[in-house]
Amino acid sequence: MEWHILGQQLVNGISLGSIYGLIAIGYTMVYGIIGMINFAHGDIYMVSAYITAIAFAVITFLGVDAVALSLVLTLVVTMSITGLYGWYIERTVYRPLRTSNRLAPLITAIGVSLLLQNYVQISQGPNVQGVPSLFSGGFTIGTADAFFRIRYMDLIIVIVSLSAMLLLTFIIQKTSLGRQCRAVEQDRKMATILGINTGRIISTVFVIGSMMAAVAGELVTFNYGSFDFYIGFVLGIKAFSAAVLGGIGSLPGAMLGGMLLGVLESFFSGFVSSDYKDVFSFSILVLVLVFKPSGLLGKPAVEKV
Repeated sequence: MEWHILGQQLVNGISLGSIYGLIAIGYTMVYGIIGMINFAHGDIYMVSAYITAIAFAVITFLGVDAVALSLVLTLVVTMSITGLYGWYIERTVYRPLRTSNRLAPLITAIGVSLLLQNYVQISQGPNVQGVPSLFSGGFTIGTADAFFRIRYMDLIIVIVSLSAMLLLTFIIQKTSLGRQCRAVEQDRKMATILGINTGRIISTVFVIGSMMAAVAGELVTFNYGSFDFYIGFVLGIKAFSAAVLGGIGSLPGAMLGGMLLGVLESFFSGFVSSDYKDVFSFSILVLVLVFKPSGLLGKPAVEKV
């Protein structure tokens, strides 16, 4: 195994894993607060990819020529609209089911996922959409005969993903909103008695998770340049696998799980077969659930009485 090929697969895996980690944060936050797996979260990411393309086109049309400024404005618009999607879905779909058994929200989440896919397919068309590549440069490590390349976009993806995870960790650990989130996670009834508006906290968590999916949506859109209405399903399941691998309920665990899954998948694609990389990723999910269901950084589940 040549070192430069190993290095290239490592770079590709870390970049891909950062995206998995960003989306996994949404899964882990919602599960940590209300104990529900929002399987529509991957399609929230898919919606954000379309919003990114539309927002970028509108901002460019309005005369914003500076690439950095247009990307920042696109990110603000995408996060705002995608956060609104998350808030609306929680208020209209999931909130009425909070007191029901665990199966009803799970089935409903799958229904919301299909609804979003068909909504985008009808409104935007079934064809693959694309955006221009804005970051084509990078630098190489090695010699002329043996080297691997690190693109600027890879660095942007990793830096933005880690920054978002660290910011959210700070908010959860050090701010009043974070203390309220932890209180709702530990005992929702007691939090309500103490005066915490649990409904507002849960809605806020959905909004934050959706905004993290929007960040991933913009990064992936400008990284790969193409997307369609079905991209959220497989990527969402992989991000869920990353959340389980890292320890669902842990923000650093979500990012760690995403990084590990991305690197393992990249190595499998490069050295075994790219045709079965999805099967490999889902096999990891099965193994984690069998041998260490709490994940790498997660805590064993304790039944609340």
